[in-house]
Amino acid sequence: MPLEQSEAIVLRSFTVGDQDKIVVFFAKNKGIIKGIAKGARKFGSRFGSSLELMSVVKIFYYEKEGKDLVTVSNCDLLESFFEMQKDLKTSFTLSYFSELIEEFSPTRAKNDILYRLLLSILHTVKKGGDVNFLTRYFEVWLLKISGVLPDFKKCKKCGKPFTNRGWLSSKKDGVFCNQCAPQKKEEIMPELGAFVQWTKKNPPSQKEPLPFSPQQLEAIKKTLNSLIIFHLEKKPKTLRYL
Repeated sequence: MPLEQSEAIVLRSFTVGDQDKIVVFFAKNKGIIKGIAKGARKFGSRFGSSLELMSVVKIFYYEKEGKDLVTVSNCDLLESFFEMQKDLKTSFTLSYFSELIEEFSPTRAKNDILYRLLLSILHTVKKGGDVNFLTRYFEVWLLKISGVLPDFKKCKKCGKPFTNRGWLSSKKDGVFCNQCAPQKKEEIMPELGAFVQWTKKNPPSQKEPLPFSPQQLEAIKKTLNSLIIFHLEKKPKTLRYL
């Protein structure tokens, strides 16, 4: 069995048996990898603190044909984001990111854009970035990368640009203007389209004053959460804590 390696971000881990852990990694060149770290719970384990949530690591592992789990032989810690998780809201937010990546990403499907997005947001949070804003930023890009972000600039039916409010289609695949909407259940305000365009042009580490108020971000959150729940066909478990 050849030894493989990859840079990866730890999405979650849980105990199995008395001494081992199952770990879900988001690998830079491999996508989602699930592996068993034998002896990870032992005192003085070679894994140390490298299996904490959102740790950036270099993993070394073996694969067996027909097995879902790889065997993690070693794990070198490259960067830790443990300290910033002492803030409860930040900790829950990072768990939310982990859950969404695992739910939206097929196993072993490389996604370099999403990997770099997550790493960039982690660095911005570490530097004191606004967690609410960064969560909305992450949600927009996750939906865009997954190919399910609607066009908020123009009406799905008549194609006219929005100058006022619109209405999200029942299939969550577009927005209708006030005249074309067959039903008016989920209102879309102009700031959502503006926010989506802003995220496409600016990195999450943007230091200038953010052009969106907490009230606008709350309205944006409502729509993005609705899209996520619709496409997952369930509510993310971690969302209840946010």
